Amino acid sequence: MADSEFVFLYSTFPDEASAKRAAEALVRAGLAACVNLSAPMTSIYEWQGKLETGPEIAAFFKTRRALVDDAIATARPLHPYTVPCFLILPIDGGSADYLGWARTQTLPK
Repeated sequence: MADSEFVFLYSTFPDEASAKRAAEALVRAGLAACVNLSAPMTSIYEWQGKLETGPEIAAFFKTRRALVDDAIATARPLHPYTVPCFLILPIDGGSADYLGWARTQTLPK
């Protein structure tokens, strides 16, 4: 659903420290209600003509669609990758109390 109010802004980071820096910055700025960081996973990709394999931390920033551009603009300079992954995944619904809380967390303060 392209018009869902809430989305996950998905990104991957090379380590927990850089993921936490971005997560804390977005939550403090009210650009994400909450961020879930995964345990290290293995990513396989091609970079500059070479097959790479390495650990990454996945981050799911829970935010409102209207804040995605600002969230990316805030996270990008904190991201250590030259070409960071930022993908928008729709949230089609959820519990009213949680979405109400998330809405409150991401409103201008």
